[in-house]
Amino acid sequence: MTTVLSDNPGSKEQNTDFTIRRGFTNPVFDSQRIFRTVMDAMARPGILHEIDNERLAPPTPLSATLAGIVMTLCDYDTPLWLDTTLSKSSDVISYLKFHTGAPIVDLPKDAAFAVVSSPQTMIPPGNFNAGTPEYPDRSTTLIIGTESLSNRTGVYLTGPGIKQQQSFGVRSLPEYFWPEMIANHALFPLGIDVVFAGEQQIAALPRSTDIRQRED
Repeated sequence: MTTVLSDNPGSKEQNTDFTIRRGFTNPVFDSQRIFRTVMDAMARPGILHEIDNERLAPPTPLSATLAGIVMTLCDYDTPLWLDTTLSKSSDVISYLKFHTGAPIVDLPKDAAFAVVSSPQTMIPPGNFNAGTPEYPDRSTTLIIGTESLSNRTGVYLTGPGIKQQQSFGVRSLPEYFWPEMIANHALFPLGIDVVFAGEQQIAALPRSTDIRQRED
């Protein structure tokens, strides 16, 4: 038996087995709203999009933005991989299983979606499934939580959905991230897609986007 808490993180309601914090207030409306935001972000790489996550109160260290995106995109048919920070939390695993039904997998290449909450220690993107020539759509979508997104520093993006050139920056990524994403683009139409989840903003980096690092 499972008890679902209210949106208030300080709720005292308990159950002898475990408690699950409430997800979307209106699952159909809220998931559609976030889905549209994610699709807009994928269509316009590197552009920051505001996201409404104030009604979500997932267990730490899962952020509200990450929770909203995962609950929107994942279901029983989408294997989900969690980074070490998230996978060590039984509350996070219970929350995501309850609200999505997605099976949690151990190997990155088995994941349809992968969630990273600690980007500074994330594994290289090349570890995830880039798809196959027969099924390029079966690649992993990587969802990375971050404290800050910017259109002023970082890398330069070009390609579909970008008029000329788009500046884009993400805080706390490891040094190997951008070189690996440049290599990921070279695999097109194979390759992973990335969604960046800030505190109240998201941005996306589809595999079709060309990346050029800044020359300091």
